[in-house]
Amino acid sequence: MAVSRSARHLPIRQATEADIPAISECARAAYRKYIGRIGREPAPMVADFASLVAQKRVFAAFTDNGDLQGFIVFYAKPGRMHLENVAVSTAWQGRGIGKALIGFCEASARAAGLAIVELYTNEKMTENLVLYPRLGYVETGRRTEDGFNRIYFEKTLF
Repeated sequence: MAVSRSARHLPIRQATEADIPAISECARAAYRKYIGRIGREPAPMVADFASLVAQKRVFAAFTDNGDLQGFIVFYAKPGRMHLENVAVSTAWQGRGIGKALIGFCEASARAAGLAIVELYTNEKMTENLVLYPRLGYVETGRRTEDGFNRIYFEKTLF
């Protein structure tokens, strides 16, 4: 997949092996605030980013100076795109980076002919429970998996 620019002109490209340390640190920093709420590290903090990058599932946004702004992990499933993780570097939060990354995932789904993007979040990540509906996502279920209470959402694109 080529470098893309969102409506905010954010360059997003497929992550490489060289990006893994920055992506891992971004995930740890972005999700650290949830440890107390959840009672343990959220799943994205312990994800195998080397494997995800090797599978070409990780895309990242960088500044012109090469600083990571944020990343997103997604992949196609039958009939839908699964958005697994999106994180924004703490220095870049609140500037629309996360929304641009989600938009990139949605554009990738459309380009692949997939009409649905699905995702889940932890019920304790209350900010996401407000954000995703504002972006057009609808709650589709709640389940406990791997010891996490997850809320599932999906968005129909066309």
